Amino acid sequence: MIKRYPTKQIYVGNVPVGGDAPISVQSMTYSRTRDVKATVEQINRLHFAGCDIVRVAVPDMEDALALRSIKERISLPLVADIHFNYKLALVAAEVVDCIRINPGNIGEKSRVKDIVKACQERNIPIRIGVNAGSLEKQFDAQYGQTAEGMVASAEYNIKFLEDLGFTDIKVSLKASDVQRTVEAYRLLRPKNNYPFHLGVTEAGTKFHATVKSAIGLGTLLLDGIGDTMRVSITGELEEEINVGRAILKDSGAAGEGLNIISCPTCGRIEADLVSAVDEIERRTKHIKAPLNVSVMGCVVNAIGEAQHADVAIAYGKGSGLVMVKGEVVARLEEKELVDKFVDEVEKMAEGNE
Repeated sequence: MIKRYPTKQIYVGNVPVGGDAPISVQSMTYSRTRDVKATVEQINRLHFAGCDIVRVAVPDMEDALALRSIKERISLPLVADIHFNYKLALVAAEVVDCIRINPGNIGEKSRVKDIVKACQERNIPIRIGVNAGSLEKQFDAQYGQTAEGMVASAEYNIKFLEDLGFTDIKVSLKASDVQRTVEAYRLLRPKNNYPFHLGVTEAGTKFHATVKSAIGLGTLLLDGIGDTMRVSITGELEEEINVGRAILKDSGAAGEGLNIISCPTCGRIEADLVSAVDEIERRTKHIKAPLNVSVMGCVVNAIGEAQHADVAIAYGKGSGLVMVKGEVVARLEEKELVDKFVDEVEKMAEGNE
């Protein structure tokens, strides 16, 4: 496992963030929050996809007033996303589990004081969400939309909250490109011990957002940076969670789920490897045990990879082997291999829970 930076632990509802807590995966609804039915449906979809914390936009008072009805119908911790109108945060704070503010567009510091007071009264945290595209004027004028400007904004607003006696803080530093995002988090990390929420904002459609997030979030996770995260994909819900979980697993930041090793397709393949891997992914998606499994399609790499996997299929022509910890446990026809493989994975997973 990766050694993470030690951070203060806060709670968003019943979910610990920071400290030794697992890195949580978040998402955000795209319905109008005032549409309680649609918003609850999206939150429930996220819940069943494995989301830990959900955020909703609160652009006006009608949305803020809908939060109570939403909160009563869901089980996920709820974060209210506030821009411009600080009064919406005061209403939201009565109901939600966390307030997210963008210091660049809240305005006068007296308004932030009121938000802090409301959060203190309910003992809920504040996320300082700095975006490169909406820095306060003084930081934009001095630094431009740079990583240094983002860090300066974050430090200023952290100190402002601290001076008010408020330390239940988490911080995000988002830009629409990977390089600035990574640079900003790296610059700020040694300066405080507050938990960080990771994300590349406005990342785009599924393909581009997956690539940007894998590079940016994966890089930070390998540095030991990050306590909670969101993969921002235009128009997606469950896929944000799927990609986020995959980044955590494949970066080594989370020790759960299968690491499926399968060879690239080439002219040596002697089986329908693509269909086999698709079926295995679908049938083992629920498994949380941290296992390495291998599905190899020809004799060139099959045995070598299989010997180092917890469970493996080594395909030959029309038949193959199922191996556990490098030992052959079955020689079967091709059509029988996946069933046997999944059985062995499930048995091993039960023993590792």
